[in-house]
Amino acid sequence: MARLARHYVPDQPQHVILQGLAGPAFMDEGDYLYFLACVADAARVADLAVHAWVLMPHSVQFLVTPSYESSVAIAMQAVGRRYAETFNRRHGRRGAVWRGEYRATVIEPDRYFLLASQVIDQAPVRNGLAAEPGNYPWSSCAHHIGLRVDRFIKDHPLYRALGNTPFERHQAYRDLGAQPVDEREINNLMQSTLNGWVLGSPAYCEWAAQTANRRLMPLLLRDRPSTVRTTRSLVHVG
Repeated sequence: MARLARHYVPDQPQHVILQGLAGPAFMDEGDYLYFLACVADAARVADLAVHAWVLMPHSVQFLVTPSYESSVAIAMQAVGRRYAETFNRRHGRRGAVWRGEYRATVIEPDRYFLLASQVIDQAPVRNGLAAEPGNYPWSSCAHHIGLRVDRFIKDHPLYRALGNTPFERHQAYRDLGAQPVDEREINNLMQSTLNGWVLGSPAYCEWAAQTANRRLMPLLLRDRPSTVRTTRSLVHVG
């Protein structure tokens, strides 16, 4: 099924994926640090609230809330272009670093925001890059559990609602991370993002479509790819 055009619903969070083209998109610590600097600058210019992030050798994920319709596009294009130029210069390479444009979708916050945040922060463990999510240096997990402060992160109200104090929020987030995540939920999130389908309850999807004044879901949900096909398409992503 064809991917829907990216969309925007005011004040609603989005899950964003940027995939590497060929070979690793990060070769050393300097690449990771420079990419994060690009993200911080672009988010500030585009007025994009970043809530969670992960950088892996072949893919990048974000959980963000845009302040206006082109906020995500401006930030992602700026990051991709600026990073690719420096990456190629540092490593004597030419050509594209990323596989086409970024993928993104709107998610229902009450139902999927904390799930998406956990999926992002635990992606290194699922991909065999770390034994514990908090030990991986290139994700927002350390920020969420109180091991580090990522100054470019803007904590979402749903994260702040986990506790009255930072300590309570950090512990509550740790407790969430200790609970198993349904693989079907992970696949639904990834599939929705890669295909541009809004993710939420039927009532939320209807509300989002009316607010955006356009179709945000495939016409035939039964035509979604099978779990096996979806999982294969997400190697090095989720």
